[in-house]
Amino acid sequence: MLKELIIGLATGALLAGSAFAGSYEVQMLNRSGTDTMVFEPAFLRIAPGDTVKFIATDKGHNAEIISGMIPDGAEPFQGKINEEIEVQLDVEGFYAVKCLPHFAMGMVMTIAVGTDEIPPEGYLEGRLPPRAKTRLAAQLEAL
Repeated sequence: MLKELIIGLATGALLAGSAFAGSYEVQMLNRSGTDTMVFEPAFLRIAPGDTVKFIATDKGHNAEIISGMIPDGAEPFQGKINEEIEVQLDVEGFYAVKCLPHFAMGMVMTIAVGTDEIPPEGYLEGRLPPRAKTRLAAQLEAL
């Protein structure tokens, strides 16, 4: 009897924890307002364990991590062109995401997981196309 009660309480706690996890959608677009080749939204702040779904609203896009621009211990992801990808981000920190075909055109976004207000030192010092770097910097200023 006690064993069943403990198992029931543990199961309930696990289910309750997953019920509070957030889910977000990001559209991959050719145009939004006056901007071209964009993720919408371009910046998200989420909690550890939340899920982000990248939707191929317009054709020719993907979502993948910019090499070296994720927190230590986080798993990189890489979606296929024209396909949705859903990722759960568990490690706190900043994730820079690009659309590979439109990276040079500045199709990037930032996801901040947790409460960190400042990205790691040198976060934007890597080899980035100028337009992508400008957009990432603007997203980080939104903090």
